[in-house]
Amino acid sequence: MTVSKMAQNLIGSEIIRVAGEVNAMIAKGEPICNLTIGDFNPAIFPIPEQLRDGITKAYEQGHTNYPPANGVAVLRKAVSAFTQEKLGLSYPENDILVAGGSRPLIYATYLAIVDPGDKVIFPTPSWNNNHYCHLSGATPVMIETRPENNFMPTAADVKPHLKGATMLALCSPLNPTGTMFTQKDLEEICDLVLEENRSRSEGEKPLYILYDQIYWMLTFGAARHFDPVSLRPELRDYVIYIDGISKSFAATGVRVGYAFGPAAVMDKMKSILGHVGAWAPKAEQMATAGFLQQPQEVESFLNKFKPKVQESLDVLYNGFQDLKAAGFAVDAIEPMGAIYLSVKIDIAGKTTPDGKVLGSSQDITFYVLHEAKLAIVPFSAFGSNRGLNWFRLSVGGASLEDIKASLERLQEALQKLK
Repeated sequence: MTVSKMAQNLIGSEIIRVAGEVNAMIAKGEPICNLTIGDFNPAIFPIPEQLRDGITKAYEQGHTNYPPANGVAVLRKAVSAFTQEKLGLSYPENDILVAGGSRPLIYATYLAIVDPGDKVIFPTPSWNNNHYCHLSGATPVMIETRPENNFMPTAADVKPHLKGATMLALCSPLNPTGTMFTQKDLEEICDLVLEENRSRSEGEKPLYILYDQIYWMLTFGAARHFDPVSLRPELRDYVIYIDGISKSFAATGVRVGYAFGPAAVMDKMKSILGHVGAWAPKAEQMATAGFLQQPQEVESFLNKFKPKVQESLDVLYNGFQDLKAAGFAVDAIEPMGAIYLSVKIDIAGKTTPDGKVLGSSQDITFYVLHEAKLAIVPFSAFGSNRGLNWFRLSVGGASLEDIKASLERLQEALQKLK
């Protein structure tokens, strides 16, 4: 049977491929420290108690029918108030769209803005933009970023590609790197977008920004979150924000995401998702609305949750710095936000105990998995080239004890190489 060209050429997730091998090893009883999936182990990072109780109560109250296609009104009102209070962004409830997590919202943004063949600019590494371009028929313009700038794109990186582009897809804090925009870098990019849109003729499609800030509540130390419209209010008609509760409340399986932006775009996204049926369950929406309206409970949860995430990131970061100081070819970028650590394991060209020469980042991934029992994801899974020996380590699914033990095994695995 012949399938569509889109389906025939769709590339599977490299993360899922690694996860398949990890799960097979776990099934055999091997002690794997799994740092691959951007998810949380509920036994280590449970959702807020008030949110859990609210979900149960909502089901008991009979909220089991279809929600409105754009989300229940009480949640959209709560999101509007929460966003205004926490970020200073003022969007009315009618410009807010709720869906089953952030993924349908990102896909709907592509379909609402991008025509087949349109240019979409995004940095590498970044999460899934290459696949969304394929699904929508967009022409991907991948901007290779550098560790010297924490793998975040700069104005100089994007400027040569803006002419004629339809969308610039950005994320901060960034999946997979756990790094963030500085105010200066984001301001300079925003100014370029404004300049480009001023240069376009009447009737020409503008350049939009898709701004994924799903991790904005998870920032550490002196790191501060910035967003385009707060920095440049003139961009309001050109920015679609992606947000939700999945990461900041450890609620990945609760499936409540929301987007907000210009009414003309949000209305079309609502229609797209209405046909797809990608809404969040009604009970979860009602419970999320109730939780967002309890600012003290939100702060109480984050005040316990964030230090726990940061501790895991810091243990990993310090462990890699210790390995670097001991002379091993590794490095790491200090964690700034999200649940990820960017690490360098530069052992390409080394020979394993069984005589295999490590070549690509995939070779390194599977060597570390089998020898150190440490599961990680190469940046090539996020659009970077296979020769870039940087990796994402995600801390939501592993205990602190497992992370510490994995660092000891990693040192032993590195010592075995010749």
